[in-house]
Amino acid sequence: MEIGAEWLVDASGCSSDALTDPRILRALFDAVIHDLDLHPVSEPLFHQFPKPGGITGFVILSESHLACHTYPEHGVITINLYCCRPRPEWPWRARLHELLGATHVNVREMWRTGTLACSPAPDDRQECLSSTEPSPWL
Repeated sequence: MEIGAEWLVDASGCSSDALTDPRILRALFDAVIHDLDLHPVSEPLFHQFPKPGGITGFVILSESHLACHTYPEHGVITINLYCCRPRPEWPWRARLHELLGATHVNVREMWRTGTLACSPAPDDRQECLSSTEPSPWL
């Protein structure tokens, strides 16, 4: 049973100035939301950390969420998009190069199934926990 898709995107070689500009990150969020026909339930929020820190952005979608974290000191942005309904592929590489100057973009797409990836071993509870069990390290 497939219940959603998740994209984990790591981009490097980005402009430090772009990674500390909430207007540019808002333009990125707006482009993803518009192009993939996503539906925000509120306005995106962006928190800017004191220099040399970056920005964390998040928006709740009716489909799930879109989040980013920037690391201007390393020229890196990480992005997470989760959708509970199928969506077409988005041109992450081209758009992140255009908006942020990214020179390398790694996109991983994961299909979420709603089932355990493996059966929990009785003596190794940290390997595979169901979503209803509390994590022993919390």
